[in-house]
Amino acid sequence: MSALNGPFARLLTFATWLTSPLTPDDYLGLIDPLLDARHPAGQVTAVRPETAHTSTLTIRPGRGWSGHQAGQYIPVGVEVDGVRHWRTYSLTSPPDRPDGLLAITVKAVPDGTVSPHLAHRTEPGTVLRLGSAQGDFVLPDTLPSRLLMLTAGSGITPVMALLRALMSRRPPHPDVVLLHSTPSPGDSIFGEELRAMQRKLSWLTHIEHHTRAQGRITPEEVARHCPDWRARETFVCGPQGLLDAAENRWKRAGLGGRIHVERFRPTPLQTPGPPGPGGGLVLFTRSGVHADADASTPLLAVGEAAGVPMPYGCRRGICFGCLTPLAYGRARDLRTGELHHGAGQLIQTCVTAAAGPLALQA
Repeated sequence: MSALNGPFARLLTFATWLTSPLTPDDYLGLIDPLLDARHPAGQVTAVRPETAHTSTLTIRPGRGWSGHQAGQYIPVGVEVDGVRHWRTYSLTSPPDRPDGLLAITVKAVPDGTVSPHLAHRTEPGTVLRLGSAQGDFVLPDTLPSRLLMLTAGSGITPVMALLRALMSRRPPHPDVVLLHSTPSPGDSIFGEELRAMQRKLSWLTHIEHHTRAQGRITPEEVARHCPDWRARETFVCGPQGLLDAAENRWKRAGLGGRIHVERFRPTPLQTPGPPGPGGGLVLFTRSGVHADADASTPLLAVGEAAGVPMPYGCRRGICFGCLTPLAYGRARDLRTGELHHGAGQLIQTCVTAAAGPLALQA
């Protein structure tokens, strides 16, 4: 996409004067969604089954993609039966992949709407909407000499990105122990690739744990396979029970600062009770603008007052022309009082207000 930089980018900046309140990206997106920097998209180039229920989608990102770090996740927008749904998935590709492609690995959830569609019914050529990469489940700038990676099920997905990123680095590599739990060998996502890595890489120890034969993995089992676990920087991803047990064990050992946990579902909020004054600082991530918002002013008006070019239509919550993804935080529907939260969730900015600090992809 290098041809879209330099003079072309300057031309777009000039064209903004002519197309306001819309932007040139709004028109480019009608020609080709991959040209739209305001609402980034990517085109699926390949779909590869990993297990009977899991597939990896390779994606060519369009002009609006701003990059990622290994271990992060992205909101993905996919149309199913004419309705666009947003879900978040870990990126399983390293950030310096030579061909510039991205990859997400999707496990089909029984009775789900989006994940079965992505894993089993997505064809090459499909265009997906992409949110900004998010999350802090990433390697530190200064790598420790020893790492422990503890995963179960689809929890291997962000860790696979970390391993691939480590492979692309120059030696010396840290000593890595990966303890991965699945029901059976055939259920292991990336199973063959991980076994090949174990044979090839002197710095990786890959230990498979199969729950149907061995039961659930326990902290005692971790200590048996990795006696020096206290001395290792630890990354954990998997089901809630595994995460809670690991966090408790590390905290009891006084090592809470050395464990990094990735939760696919956020920790439930405490019972919020009745709405308070609300409002908060709003960040518009694409423009870098900050603005204070109260609990009753629509976010569309907040953005416009701050000079942010916001999409809009009827301004009454009817046409959905103002839909904008949340990056983080909570917004309240001024009509119903419903709270909207979660990275990538689309909100109607003309009828929602801040319910605390938040960020919008605008």
